[in-house]
Amino acid sequence: MPAPLSAKSVASLNRWSVVLIVISLLSLGYLAHNAAHNMQIRGIHSGFGFLWESAGFDIGESIFSFDSADPYWVAITVGLSNTLRVALLGIVLSTVLGVMIGVGRFSPNKLLRALCRLYVDAMRNVPLLLQLLMWYWIITQTLPLPEEAWHMSGGFYLSKAGFNFPIPVWENGYLWALIGCGLGLFAGLCWRAYPGSPFHKTGSTPSLLWPLLVLIPAGTLLGWLLGGAPHEAQFPHPGIFTIEGGGALTPEFLAILFALTFYTAGFIAEVVRGGIQSVERGQWEAAQCLGLNRIKVIRLIILPQALRVMIPPLTNQYLNLTKNSSLAVAIGYPDLVSILNTSINQTGRAIECVALIMACYLALSLALASFMHWVARPLKQSAH
Repeated sequence: MPAPLSAKSVASLNRWSVVLIVISLLSLGYLAHNAAHNMQIRGIHSGFGFLWESAGFDIGESIFSFDSADPYWVAITVGLSNTLRVALLGIVLSTVLGVMIGVGRFSPNKLLRALCRLYVDAMRNVPLLLQLLMWYWIITQTLPLPEEAWHMSGGFYLSKAGFNFPIPVWENGYLWALIGCGLGLFAGLCWRAYPGSPFHKTGSTPSLLWPLLVLIPAGTLLGWLLGGAPHEAQFPHPGIFTIEGGGALTPEFLAILFALTFYTAGFIAEVVRGGIQSVERGQWEAAQCLGLNRIKVIRLIILPQALRVMIPPLTNQYLNLTKNSSLAVAIGYPDLVSILNTSINQTGRAIECVALIMACYLALSLALASFMHWVARPLKQSAH
């Protein structure tokens, strides 16, 4: 074990730290002054005042209404929401797929193990940009034209224009249904924590699966009925050039979502495999001696212990997925980077727009890292 530093050494390190901080600040100040001076000579305006000017361009995909007359900050908000939409959904889907493949690496079936390993090797060794372009080509070149779209029962259409589906016309009854869904989830958690639950009687932890499968649909149905049972929906239908009405997932959104999901799932599978291998072999043997089948051993014994090891690398993969979503600009998906690139071309405020890109991704990364740290805190406390 190295000897502790003396008080003199600590004071010397503190002085050098202050010197380095001062030098860094002076260097940044010089660079900022030099950039401002050169921009002034060339007649380039600076500042963030352009954010309140009219954007003057349309955005092809948005989760809320946007008009070209809206200011730039609204356009940037649309781009940020598009980035968040694909990143959050990609995190959920890649986690589910990655866990399944990672657990499949330990299957007693040799064929399944080989397929899982082949998937991991293929996804991790093919660049994400190539996978993105491949998915975009598959969607836009192999699917039928909108007028010949594949029609599925229930009002679903799949074509080169994307995936179209019916959406409910919003009424207050749906808000009541969401409240009922939340109350059903809360009731399931209370059932498990209730002192008279099977855990306190038998010592075994009751599964939440079946109570939640009953309580959540029941609460949702009750809230829907109390809200007047709204049932009006907007269904898509073939138009002259595209599918009109209803909701839609564009080819660009589907391509970036599939690419991020399948690519990141390969890395998450390796994280899961490494976490499971970190659990001592005796845990497997002890659980099997208790008569637990393989699925229960993994779900109740192995994965909870492996999760402490898995969370830090999982956080890195989630951060990589969020930042890799910026590659969507290659296929025209209007994410944060694409919107701010358009803003640079129209306003010439390159430094300001790049700074906004950096600030947004930094905020997203810090928020995601903080959330994962909050998730990992109970696991660390239980380990001690």
